[in-house]
Amino acid sequence: MNDGRTTAARLEPVSKPDAPAACALRTVETEIAGLEALRAALANGMATTFDDVALLLSSIRGRVVVTGMGKSGHIGTKIAATMASTGTPAFFVHPAEASHGDLGMITDQDAVLALSWSGETVELASIISYAKRFRVPLVAITSKRGSSLGRAADFVLELPQAAEACPHGLAPTTSTMLQLALGDAIAIALLEMRGFTELDFRVFHPGGKLGANLRHARDLMHSGDRLPLAPLGTTMSEAILTISSKGFGCLGVTDSEGRLIGVITDGDLRRNLSSDLLGRHVEEVMSRKPRTIAPETLAASALETLNASSITALFVVEETGRPVGILHLHDLLRVGAA
Repeated sequence: MNDGRTTAARLEPVSKPDAPAACALRTVETEIAGLEALRAALANGMATTFDDVALLLSSIRGRVVVTGMGKSGHIGTKIAATMASTGTPAFFVHPAEASHGDLGMITDQDAVLALSWSGETVELASIISYAKRFRVPLVAITSKRGSSLGRAADFVLELPQAAEACPHGLAPTTSTMLQLALGDAIAIALLEMRGFTELDFRVFHPGGKLGANLRHARDLMHSGDRLPLAPLGTTMSEAILTISSKGFGCLGVTDSEGRLIGVITDGDLRRNLSSDLLGRHVEEVMSRKPRTIAPETLAASALETLNASSITALFVVEETGRPVGILHLHDLLRVGAA
């Protein structure tokens, strides 16, 4: 009976290991070397095949069916999720489940993207034979073009040979990094080919911080009677009352046609503090050419403008120059965009 001491002794390192940070640095450097090799491959022989694969996956009527076993399967799940969220219908089919009924999820309108570093993953056999039988296009991501998977595939994206970061050369590390990078490259190429925009992102990402950042200014702004506005000629005594009552810490100044031509902030009040301030007019105190955003501006862009300008509120202005709303930093915090 093993009391644990034998196992512990067996796990003791033969030599003193590197410090954890040194190990981390070595791991990253090894994987960077792998990515450099992948970049070189894409810049040379792989480019033509990559173009063909992108054209195929962008033209199918169905979905991209991603599959892989073990660590390749985990990477495949992420690739499928990235494609689906960027405008390319895709899902993952586990190869071990495929031969137990999940092959029915694959149609002749689809294309299969199979990942296997060795290209000899036995669990892929049922999907490979099914794809060939029903003429479903098969794309392989593998390091061995001459493998069983590579020979069966219509297109082979051959990954360069690269050392694993694992010191024993056993745990998939660099190899899975290359699979992931190439999968991301395919997803982004398809995104650009489809003309997928920020507005399309909002359809697929309604929740969380990303969903909040993809909301528009018009969805978050205050409008109507909440707007802190005053026309030219307004005395500062009236202006200060409006600033206080509206609660945004600023006041927009409009011309005779209702266009925003200036803004008064706390900073403007401090710079113009004098005994006659209350009797002066808004045009004498305001800052001209205030920063504004359009109603369709995304929350993420509005936040960037606020941060870059070190301000807390932005007027939302139509093409005519007329203010239709005001967006405060607190509004972005409330929905989780900031």
